[in-house]
Amino acid sequence: MHFAKLHTPSQIQLNQYGHLKHFVTIEGLSKETLTKILDTAETFINDNNQLITSPVLEGKTVMNLFFENSTRTRTTFEAAAKRLSANVLNIDIARSSTSKGETLRDTLWNLQAMAADIFVVRHSSSGAAHFIAKDVCPNVAIINAGDGRHAHPTQAMLDMLTIRRETKKPFEELSVAIIGDIKHSRVARSDVAALQTLGCRDIRVIAPNTLLPYGFEEYGSEVRLFKDMNEGVKDCDVIMTLRIQNERIDSPALASQLEFHKMYGLNDARLALAKPDCIVMHPGPMNRGVEITSKIADGSQAVILNQVTNGIAVRMAVLALSMQGQLQEQGLIDSIAL
Repeated sequence: MHFAKLHTPSQIQLNQYGHLKHFVTIEGLSKETLTKILDTAETFINDNNQLITSPVLEGKTVMNLFFENSTRTRTTFEAAAKRLSANVLNIDIARSSTSKGETLRDTLWNLQAMAADIFVVRHSSSGAAHFIAKDVCPNVAIINAGDGRHAHPTQAMLDMLTIRRETKKPFEELSVAIIGDIKHSRVARSDVAALQTLGCRDIRVIAPNTLLPYGFEEYGSEVRLFKDMNEGVKDCDVIMTLRIQNERIDSPALASQLEFHKMYGLNDARLALAKPDCIVMHPGPMNRGVEITSKIADGSQAVILNQVTNGIAVRMAVLALSMQGQLQEQGLIDSIAL
């Protein structure tokens, strides 16, 4: 995978007033837009760090269209939509008309005709959500729940919300390390783009040669490549470990789980090289004993479960903002209240 930036014209994601109407990628969005998502997500978490409910999407219908399996992401989107009082439909794509020969375009048009307001789309093809938003259903809010190796924007934003809430430091002052299968990770791509947009000047990418992407020169000096784990995590504020995909174990990309853990697994000794208040993150699901030890995953510096809660809040924010942006674009409301 080439790690160079894939630009998406801002007009695809933003309405004529500059407000979010689709959310398909981090790239191309401004710091102001990302901050608006984070600030809105904060309003859905109360002073006791519990999620609240809101009627903001009452009467609206959210359809989860998962062409690729992901129970965790689909479930959190469903929870987010229901907390916003929306109707939620989970479409069984494996049994849909596309499996009977109908084109994707025709399937989506039929679903749109069923009074869908928002499509949450996960697809194995990079650019699928962009295609749907631009060419197929531009009047339905399209939320990208992961497309191929390209992007996972809501995962990036829940990571940003977790970093902001847990470190309580400006992004400009943070050193962030991302470790693991960078080459095949849409999470890594989206996290790097979000960190850069929010002003982080020290982003460290750590992986063996076989799991490193190319195209880093386009990201500039704030993104640095490390092959040595100890050097990469030294004095970090945030360590983010990525799941090693099992299909790459015992392949040319990765010799073995044991070898990866020996060279790049996060353990006590390596965490001790980071700052004392460094937080540990993981998008899940975890391979304990491969990219991270159980002791650290369950330890006081891990904020992995907080990421799950923050993920629902961020997805609530994105659903609400994009729906209101669509309504404003179509002239059905004058302004966005959130």
